[in-house]
Amino acid sequence: MHLPTVPTDLLPALALTFLAVACGASAAGSSNADGGAGLSPGPDGGGLGDDAAAGGDATSGGDSSAPKGDAGARGDASQGPADAAPDTSVAGYTLTWSDEFNGADGSPPDPAKWTYDVGGSGWGNQELEYYTSALANSHQQGGHLVITATPDGASALQCSYGACAYTSARLKTEGLFAQQYGRFEARAQMPFGQGLWPAIWMLGANIGAVGWPACGEIDFLETIGTDISNNHGSLHAPSYDPTATYPLPGAQKYSDAFHTFAVEWDPGEVRFYVDDQLYETRDQSGVGAGTWEFDQPFFLIINVAVGGKWPGSPDGTTSFPQTLEVDWVRV
Repeated sequence: MHLPTVPTDLLPALALTFLAVACGASAAGSSNADGGAGLSPGPDGGGLGDDAAAGGDATSGGDSSAPKGDAGARGDASQGPADAAPDTSVAGYTLTWSDEFNGADGSPPDPAKWTYDVGGSGWGNQELEYYTSALANSHQQGGHLVITATPDGASALQCSYGACAYTSARLKTEGLFAQQYGRFEARAQMPFGQGLWPAIWMLGANIGAVGWPACGEIDFLETIGTDISNNHGSLHAPSYDPTATYPLPGAQKYSDAFHTFAVEWDPGEVRFYVDDQLYETRDQSGVGAGTWEFDQPFFLIINVAVGGKWPGSPDGTTSFPQTLEVDWVRV
């Protein structure tokens, strides 16, 4: 099911913060591939790709209105446009694709690398946000990609439950970049609070043909705003949903500073890292009655969901706007 794209003149400009993305590439070659889009109900069962079956309209357009307000300063912002070229090398790997988000302040994500999922269908997870392509919800600022979730202006849009309560953004490389095997990584700082659900993850590029979960799903940055000291690394495939968490030491919070999240994916094995600390390894021998769907190209997705089966709805303790800031993504 495809939801119609809402005219961008209905979407107000929102206050945003700075963000950037890049991804470290593996020795495996890259390929362009078309597929679907999805987002799971979390590591406790099902997958982010569950919402792929629910559908939504995909568009590469953007709102030409520039975001308003000061981006502020959260954590380390060490890779702004004025900095020297970053060291993207990773031992044993060759960079095949990346985005450092060094575009002009207020500019949209690079349309040669990213497109959008648009709509407010609930995405298979009873989510409350309407994903837009507006600059108010996703833009480059200070050398980062900034995805903003906010209630401002949302009521002008229609969601599955009526007038929308929130807007946000969901970017993807579907149809533009996909790769089979390698190291996929991102440096990011998460939002926080009841009802927030940030994720950086991957879906099989064959989702349009086989659907979810048969396409497979890999989640390497995912948590909810009330569990902000733990990152969840998960795989999703038919009858196979393993997950593990990496807690920051000393009760630190992923919303207080940037951290590096990575997955190393080889034939028959997937390994998960936070700040280069290995915390989870899954291999084909452990699928049991399930199926291993991780031998094909996958594309990347970055989003902030609001509400849903896993985090629940925002409440009086939740402050808005909330941002997911991405310094870089590299493959």
